[in-house]
Amino acid sequence: MRAQRPDYVIASVSWPAMPGVVRELVDAGVPVMAETPPAPDLDGLRSLWADVGGRGSVSVAEQYMLMPGHAARLAVVRDGVIGTPTSVEVASTHLYHAVSMIRTFLDAGLDDAVVNARQFSAPLLDPLSPSGWDASATERERTTTIATIDLGQGRMGLYDFVDNQWWNPVRARRLVVRGSVGEIVDDTVIRLVEPTVPVTSHLEYRRTGVDMNLEGNDVVHVSFDGRVVYRNPWVGTRLSEDDIAVASILEAQGAFARGEGPNPYGLAEACQDHAIGLAIGESARSGADVRVAGEAWATRG
Repeated sequence: MRAQRPDYVIASVSWPAMPGVVRELVDAGVPVMAETPPAPDLDGLRSLWADVGGRGSVSVAEQYMLMPGHAARLAVVRDGVIGTPTSVEVASTHLYHAVSMIRTFLDAGLDDAVVNARQFSAPLLDPLSPSGWDASATERERTTTIATIDLGQGRMGLYDFVDNQWWNPVRARRLVVRGSVGEIVDDTVIRLVEPTVPVTSHLEYRRTGVDMNLEGNDVVHVSFDGRVVYRNPWVGTRLSEDDIAVASILEAQGAFARGEGPNPYGLAEACQDHAIGLAIGESARSGADVRVAGEAWATRG
């Protein structure tokens, strides 16, 4: 059988192995999508960028902003509903994922960042992990990391993450996007529409399979004030919201690899987000501000 060339290859290997695999695929002329992060540390990011950053064939699998809720909120922000976005609070996921959300909502690009972080330890019941439920779980010390990310021009990110927050059922997720005329708090949108008229609206999800709806379990769309701001491109697949986002970035990567669309999340973005995530850890350990600035991937233009 004649060998066929793939549209692209997904590199799904350990953090230490990732840079070498990416280099090998780029050298072979194959577009590659790396899992997050593309290198384990700052030196690794710099070395990888020096070797392949100018080749334009590397993407990274950062899917969070393609999840239905986040995509809908971003549509509302970009429509100018809350004015100019100025700050984002993420209490949901960790480090580079949270940073990617903050940068995107604030349209911060690859601008410099100053990070200040602290950590606090407190008892917490933590009964669910990737291994499953632990019916005998007791309170244990868990670490909460709080960080501010100063992106300049009045833009700020607030990072709030507790160990195992992805799984812990007694810790809620929270997203706040503040703008010059209003704010989004999870699925609630508050803004001033006239000088003395503040109004509140909500993002509304059409979910099938609820009560007597027999269409199957799906997120169909998200609407805001009577208009659809997000449509699930995978209706009928019964995918979870995270899987919807994964399928969407894989589709976008295919289009990019064939020259039919933009890079869904490039190496420069991934390097910047991981560098800021690493700065959160460094600042938490040292108690001092850490600046992310002047990196080659951020100054390529």
